[in-house]
Amino acid sequence: MHRFPLAAALLFFLPLAAAAGGKASPAAAKAKAPAAPPAPLNITAAMAKGSCKAFAALVAASPDALSTFQSAVDGGVTAFCPTDFAVKSFMPSYKNLTADGKASLLLFHAVPVYYSLRSLKSNNGVMNTLATDGAANNYNLTVQNEGDQVTIKTEVSDGAARVKSTVYDKDPVAIYALDTVLEPVELFDPVEAPAPAPVADAPKASKRERRQRHVADAPGPAGDDARPADQRKNSKKNAAPGAPCLRWLAAVAIAVVLA
Repeated sequence: MHRFPLAAALLFFLPLAAAAGGKASPAAAKAKAPAAPPAPLNITAAMAKGSCKAFAALVAASPDALSTFQSAVDGGVTAFCPTDFAVKSFMPSYKNLTADGKASLLLFHAVPVYYSLRSLKSNNGVMNTLATDGAANNYNLTVQNEGDQVTIKTEVSDGAARVKSTVYDKDPVAIYALDTVLEPVELFDPVEAPAPAPVADAPKASKRERRQRHVADAPGPAGDDARPADQRKNSKKNAAPGAPCLRWLAAVAIAVVLA
């Protein structure tokens, strides 16, 4: 039996071991690869999945509003999207705005902070929005609770928009559906309460009506029955002395005839 020298054996097996050790298994290579970062949330798509398709379409059609909304996603944002019904009834007013006004209105519906519904209830007060740009353009809204109901008020209307439902809530983005469109005072004049109607003056009577009323009110001649009782008694007393004179003349005439 022939035996290979030890040196020859080492030369044969060492290359095979090096080749086997240098090749990693597919599973090990996959585990070592860094995980891809999740894609940023498409905020308009999230709105459209709820009941805010019309509002999402308006944001997508405004380049300024869309870029600002999407940029705010990473830093945290809470959006208040009006329902499709609310947007439909507001469209005549929306169409009268300029392109900048439309973008500001859309950005007015979001605050640059993430609020869960629970934290939103405990953080009532005035808040800046994505449309806020210095002191000249405040574009602020006021969040208030009415019992368990979250409401949002602006200076334009005495009424308040109500949060109807949660469309999306996953830190750092929250989206809530509203029952009406929020109107900033920078774009719309406050609605003033109607003044009470003045009391109408009574119509003046014409000259003819006044003359007829004066004639009707003037007292006319009255008979004895119309006069007070004490005046009727005096008139009878004044007429009584005439009756004895007539009887005396008749007695004289009879005496002459008999003589």
